[in-house]
Amino acid sequence: MPFAEPALVQAAPVGDMRLVEALRRGDESVFGELIERYQPALMSVATRYVGSRSVAEEVVQDTWVGLLRGIDRFEGRSSLKTWLFRILVNTAMSRSRNERRCVPFSALGSTAGEEDAVDPDRFIDGADERWLGGWAAAPSDWATIPEERLLSAEMLEHVRRAIETLPARQREVIVLRDVEGWSSEEVREALTLSEANQRVLLHRARSKVRAALERELG
Repeated sequence: MPFAEPALVQAAPVGDMRLVEALRRGDESVFGELIERYQPALMSVATRYVGSRSVAEEVVQDTWVGLLRGIDRFEGRSSLKTWLFRILVNTAMSRSRNERRCVPFSALGSTAGEEDAVDPDRFIDGADERWLGGWAAAPSDWATIPEERLLSAEMLEHVRRAIETLPARQREVIVLRDVEGWSSEEVREALTLSEANQRVLLHRARSKVRAALERELG
């Protein structure tokens, strides 16, 4: 199944093109280096889509096959990493639809104005206009919470479960930004998002995860 590169302004680094040429020559050592470099991140992202590690492994395997089959069509309009993860996202979404574990891809394009990032009930909506729009229930002050509790395995599991409940597009963005540590530019390229849309999706995702943790922390 061919995968087209996103129409991006950012071109692939010169080093990427050397890797591409090596892959086209069938250089197994370069392919092995790429697997060692990206396999853990690919597995992490794939698991967020399909839920099962065994299915995620199949998705990642199909991603590597897709890379090799499509390498002759790589034109350098994005980085090789971005292109690789785009193949993964497409493969994972296709598998998820087949497994009936997520909504169709066309339903994932969340945009500004569709939902509130923070529950409206947390803001003042009374007759006194002096306080209208202020916090009725302000965010928790996490500085008072012991660091060992915030970093505990139990709390990290709460974070993982909160992320799993997010709408798919928000989950994609927060996983790549906050779990995998991607830059804003890398996420925009991999998911073909505008800067504004990526920012909105990330804000909503972080707000929902924070709200879920506040409930756990009391």
